[in-house]
Amino acid sequence: MALHCTECGFVNGEGANYCQRCGALLPRTEGAGAEGGAGGAGGDPITATYRIDETGELVPMEMDEAMRHGPALVIRAGGGRVGESFPVEGERMSIGRRPDSEVFLDDVTVSRDHALLIHRGEDWHLDDCGSLNGTYVNRSRIESHHLQEGDEVQIGKYKLTFHAR
Repeated sequence: MALHCTECGFVNGEGANYCQRCGALLPRTEGAGAEGGAGGAGGDPITATYRIDETGELVPMEMDEAMRHGPALVIRAGGGRVGESFPVEGERMSIGRRPDSEVFLDDVTVSRDHALLIHRGEDWHLDDCGSLNGTYVNRSRIESHHLQEGDEVQIGKYKLTFHAR
């Protein structure tokens, strides 16, 4: 069964959770989802999530594992890295094109020091570091933003989702 995006009208494949054209969350009907329990409890959509192991290979992992110790950022579109996740840890995490960034996004549309995830009190905030192309949350350019569950972060050509659960 094809899924039509409510944002742009693109026809996506049966197992898709996000639109392949615009990255919007696709609508789900009760009982939708892949066979074998991939739909989650109550029919909630599940994102395929990966981490990079010591050899540089992608290793599948469950979203619960990615968020075991707290929030996570998951790439939804861009750079052929869809599904790669970054557990949000520590007091601050750098995002950029610099190879030693905690969230390394290797593309010319991303500044070396593009943005910072900062833990303030009980909440996570995303701060732009004066990047050339800007940092966007839910399609609005930001200088600083208090992140909440499901926020769409766009940095260069990458679209990521913040999961706070």
